[in-house]
Parts: sequence; C-alpha cells; structure tokens
Amino acid sequence: MKKLIVIAALCGALSACASKSDTIAASYVSSSLYMNLSCQQLAEEARSVSSRAAAAAGVQDKKAGQDAAVTAVGIVLFWPALFFTKGDGASAAEVARLKGEMQAIEDASRKKGCGLKFQKS
Repeated sequence: MKKLIVIAALCGALSACASKSDTIAASYVSSSLYMNLSCQQLAEEARSVSSRAAAAAGVQDKKAGQDAAVTAVGIVLFWPALFFTKGDGASAAEVARLKGEMQAIEDASRKKGCGLKFQKS
C-alpha cells in the first residue's frame, strides 16, 4: 500500500512539471487582426513578436529545467522537494499566445502575398 501511495505521489509530481517551450501548442489568434497592416508593418510586427516569443520561451525553458532538477532531487533524495515544482503557468500561456500571434501574422502575410515566414525551431 505504501508503494502505491509513493508511486501515485511521484506521478502527480511529474505531471506538475513545467513544459519545454517547444512542446507548448499555439493558442488561436485570428489573422484578421493583422489584415489591415502593410507588408512592411507586418514585418515589423513579426520582428517584435518573434523577439517577445524568444524571451518568453527562455523563461519557460528555465522553469522547465528547474522543475526537472527539483523532480530529480525529489525522486532520488528527498520526496517532499516534489511539492516545489511549479508546473505550467502564466509563462506557458504567454508562449502559447505568442506562438498563435506568429501563426496569425504568417497567415495574414500569405493572404496579402508578403512572403513572411517564421523560422521553425
């Protein structure tokens, strides 16, 4: 019975770990928000969103690394450390939103014939 409780606690802690930024799905953002922009304005918006997305991804990946380290310590040395994993939160939502904006800008660019594309990592 004790093993079952420990296994259940470990599974719960592991599921609470923050996700890496590249595994977070994009949130839907309508391309109609960008349809009134010129190709030059779309390019400027693309640079801005890309920069913010890179910063948000860095924050999210740092959280994921910290959660992985805490989980490793918790499993190997001290199980109460598992309660200190943070999981996904506002930074993951920000990454998802910015990914959605990038897709919307690409869609608007394609519809307007601008040819903007974000580099996929």
